[in-house]
Amino acid sequence: MPLYDYHCRDCQLQFETLVRAGTTPVCPRCGSVVLDKQVSAPVPPGRSKAIIASARRQAAREGHMSHYSAAERSKLLRQR
Repeated sequence: MPLYDYHCRDCQLQFETLVRAGTTPVCPRCGSVVLDKQVSAPVPPGRSKAIIASARRQAAREGHMSHYSAAERSKLLRQR
């Protein structure tokens, strides 16, 4: 289900919601279906070394180790 941003023409609320295929989104404040879909600005992935290291540790805990070298894998597995 994609996440979309909307602007309600009736009450001026801006919100985001998950939208299933074939369903019509509804304003959570006033219940209106007169909505404008907004263009969402993409959020760049974290670039700091701490964020990257944290994400890699989480991936390793979950078993996603394909992006690690053999040396990195063995080091991470020893730390458990």
